[in-house]
Amino acid sequence: MLEVNAVQAGYGGAQVLWDVSLRVGDGEIVTILGPNGAGKTTLVNVVAGIHPATAGQVVLDGVDLTRIKPHEVGEHGVAVVPEGRRIFPDMSVFDNLEVGAYHKKARAHADETRERVYEIFPILKDRSRQAAGSLSGGEQQMLAVGRALMARPSLLLLDEPSLGLAPIIVQELFAVLGEINKSGVSILLVEQNAVDALDLAARAYVLEEGRINLEGKASELLDDERLRKAYLGL
Repeated sequence: MLEVNAVQAGYGGAQVLWDVSLRVGDGEIVTILGPNGAGKTTLVNVVAGIHPATAGQVVLDGVDLTRIKPHEVGEHGVAVVPEGRRIFPDMSVFDNLEVGAYHKKARAHADETRERVYEIFPILKDRSRQAAGSLSGGEQQMLAVGRALMARPSLLLLDEPSLGLAPIIVQELFAVLGEINKSGVSILLVEQNAVDALDLAARAYVLEEGRINLEGKASELLDDERLRKAYLGL
């Protein structure tokens, strides 16, 4: 499904990603772990078409996303839940969801998709006319996920979705992500919450200083001594 091949990227003269390669199979959850400053957000933004790659390819179902316009990436099945949620606080929950159905294919099914989002996150239906900024942190994260789902993605990118959330909310959110995945949506998850991320994912990559330094099955990486010391505090 998704193949990232030898991608490089940076800002001005500072290179951030160095020959990063990874893959996400159909219906798979893959997580990317790594410390702050490793380049995880840059990688998500390159896949989403938000930030350009200076070399390499990002191929989704045979389409090289680096060769199309950024606004067209969503039309090919990619949606992103950015770090910090980036909701529109002064707009209603309903209107925030509508923003997610921005491309033609999604707009054609917006009513149907919105009802599906409300099934996944009932609180959003109850608060559909509230200003998004009045929601709790957990509810805002639900809204950010729901907004991404409005684009009807085949690949969902999530950048640090557990950031700033209480542990019980994180558990609920990750359970929902598992259900979304079962509905056929592949997921690329960037997380510092390594235990929960590895528990959810099938495979994982560890990004350090812009390079993939470790990869494998999530269950095996949980037992990897380097990962346990560096990211699990064990």
